[in-house]
Amino acid sequence: MIRALHRWPGLLALALVTLLAVSGAALSVFPAAERLAAPQADEDMSVADLATRIQSAYPGVEQIKRSPSGRITAYWFDGGAPGSAVIDPATGTGVASADPNPFERWLTNLHRSLFLDDSGRLLMAAGAVAMLVLAVSGFLLVARRVGGWRRWLAPLRGPLAARVHVELARGAVLGLLLSSATALWMTASTFGFLPDQGAPPELPSAVSGRAGALLASMPLLTATPVSALRELSFPYPEDATDVFTLKTDDGVGCIDQGTGATLGWSGLSGWERVSETVYMLHTGQGASLLGLLLGLTALAVPAMGATGLFIWLAGRARRPRIRGNAAPGRAETIILVGSEGGSSWGFAATLHAALTRAGQRVHAAPMSGFDPARFSGARRYLVLAATYGDGGAPASAKGFLDRLARLSAVPDAPLAVLGFGDRSFPAFCAYARSVAAAAESKGWRLLLPFETVDRQSPQEFARWGRALGEALGTALELDHQPVRPETSALTLVSRRDYGHDVQAPTAILRFALPRLSVWQRLTGQGFARFEAGDLLGIVPEGSPILRFYSLASGRRDGFVEIVVRRHVGGICSSALTTLEPGGTVAAFIRRNPGFHAARDRTPLILIGAGTGIGPLAGFIRANGSRRPIHLFFGMRHPDSDFLYREELQGWAAGGRLRHLSTAVSRGARPHYVQDALVADQLEVVRAIRKGARVMVCGGRQMAAGVAEAMTRMLEPLGLSPEVLKAEGRYVEDVY
Repeated sequence: MIRALHRWPGLLALALVTLLAVSGAALSVFPAAERLAAPQADEDMSVADLATRIQSAYPGVEQIKRSPSGRITAYWFDGGAPGSAVIDPATGTGVASADPNPFERWLTNLHRSLFLDDSGRLLMAAGAVAMLVLAVSGFLLVARRVGGWRRWLAPLRGPLAARVHVELARGAVLGLLLSSATALWMTASTFGFLPDQGAPPELPSAVSGRAGALLASMPLLTATPVSALRELSFPYPEDATDVFTLKTDDGVGCIDQGTGATLGWSGLSGWERVSETVYMLHTGQGASLLGLLLGLTALAVPAMGATGLFIWLAGRARRPRIRGNAAPGRAETIILVGSEGGSSWGFAATLHAALTRAGQRVHAAPMSGFDPARFSGARRYLVLAATYGDGGAPASAKGFLDRLARLSAVPDAPLAVLGFGDRSFPAFCAYARSVAAAAESKGWRLLLPFETVDRQSPQEFARWGRALGEALGTALELDHQPVRPETSALTLVSRRDYGHDVQAPTAILRFALPRLSVWQRLTGQGFARFEAGDLLGIVPEGSPILRFYSLASGRRDGFVEIVVRRHVGGICSSALTTLEPGGTVAAFIRRNPGFHAARDRTPLILIGAGTGIGPLAGFIRANGSRRPIHLFFGMRHPDSDFLYREELQGWAAGGRLRHLSTAVSRGARPHYVQDALVADQLEVVRAIRKGARVMVCGGRQMAAGVAEAMTRMLEPLGLSPEVLKAEGRYVEDVY
């Protein structure tokens, strides 16, 4: 909901909001320039002194005005001809023209009304509403992304466009909130919706009817400093009953021109004071530095608009175009898709085409847009859901479970849920399972039992399609052709071999970075942005199944590095472990943000065995801040498969690694990495008490043994791996 509130005002009002922001930023310069150029009055100068000097220079003076910048302007008649000038308060004479800057006036009219009078004011007010909605929703989205407003300045991860968008938002959101809210207040005041008019001073019934009192003899003028002056109006020369009118920061007063006595005074109302404060905050008049700061924040709007548009277009590009997508209210079959990288949308397109050929009206939509009221003609729901990280919702499924929980009654149309994942990961299809379980607990009737597709298998998808066809009473063949990701050729530059003596051939492979286009560098696509813990996807020659390896390096390291163990019958691992320097492989990057080491000073407890050392070594290599890191590493034998031995020694000497504990499973005293944990229990518990984060990488059995040992160690503290996982302090990359 919040994301939609942020997206659509931004897209629909992008040009208008940008125009408001840019013109407002340009206008913010004028108050500061006026402040610098205008001669300033002495602090102890009174209005009486100033008026006397000006009257001596211009006997026909009718009005004196002082702007919030301190600029003093006088208006007079001389021989029937009007005149005006910017006044030097030290002499009372003019030093510059009082004519308004024509460009400033043009820009002001553009900013306020687009030269369309009241209609334009209303249009620009709509732009201010859009900016206010964008600022509020943006504030909430940034807070959600960084983990709460208390972590407002936390380091960011993600594509370049997204990081630029959020960085600009973090710096500009408060200024945009202030600018948009004050703009709406001023519009309401302009159209008379606010009671901001103060009452004029009440005059006594009798005025002296005389003239000629000296300005210096008027108590109100002598007691008022020039710094508080706003406007002094002189009486009409031929009308002895007219009075001086003085407007100050505190109110309005009237003075008898014959006696110099104060005839009446009216203080500013509360609404007037608020409105003047709002005017000052919005225009910078009287607070030029604040105006410049707000102008700078406004300049972030075009950049945020461009990056926001790019993020939206990139998101749409990841979703394949589905031809013949029926209107939501007319569709018989609703396909809801939960996808992170876009592959599930490809399966949805195949299913959509097959059902359409079978004569059905089908509508495909993201799970995040689930709303039974929109799908009034639905006769069945088909959910295709991937899983993000350790059982989380993928990008296009955010909020689905919350929406389902809030339903007072589930749809009458039955439901089928199909999960997509990789069976080698412990959280295989965990999110899809949670969707199926939540639907069943709400009493939603199932069209088919819950099923899964492992590693995007076209065969398993086709088998599920046949079962769906039987349930629908029609033959349904789902011939899905997976769209291969765009790859780059990686050239091997070096390799180090281990493990032959313990029958576990393993290699550390280092590849050169591929050449990047300017567009990739700007957008952070592909190999332009990655870090240790992300995944390197390998497309094996002659095999339809992709293979993924955890990266042991980041973009800043200047190379791509993985650790690979050869498996019996493994096409990809065999090809990689026999690859010689100069050879190439087709590869791509898949982000894995759930297994990144945050760039902060929080202690890390890294636990891995065998090739699981890969990303952990990458975290240590990138530890330029020397945060406390304790590595627990399990191997078969130190003489055969002590991966990264030399680097670990160097990192320890350089302060990047605080402690190293090893476990050897083959030798005189075999023990495993969980045994090493128990041996250093006091150190581990002490670090967790200080807020340490635990990161586990390696085989499934190893991870289970570590979790069991950690459960026993943490129990006296009232903690457990599950509690730490909920806090984001215990993460696993398990295969």
